[in-house]
Amino acid sequence: MYRLVWTAHFTRSAEKFKKRHPELRTKLAGVLRDLEKDPFQPHLKYHRLGGKLEGIQAVSITDKYRISLTIVIAEKEITLLDIGTHDEIYRRK
Repeated sequence: MYRLVWTAHFTRSAEKFKKRHPELRTKLAGVLRDLEKDPFQPHLKYHRLGGKLEGIQAVSITDKYRISLTIVIAEKEITLLDIGTHDEIYRRK
């Protein structure tokens, strides 16, 4: 099992996300549970980001929404950074 670390920014973004998209609350909870179990499960579509976002990874909630994160494999720790649409996540950094 991996340990999820919620940054202050992610916590605020997740609360806003849940208010704007109540239909995705269950899906988000499932993605977070699956991240704890194994972030490399194929349905999460884990991928590394490049360019100015190098060193950050992302997983998919749906085709439109993503969670950006960092994973420290040795410590089995996942730091949750942001949540939003593809464009929101990749434009913010």
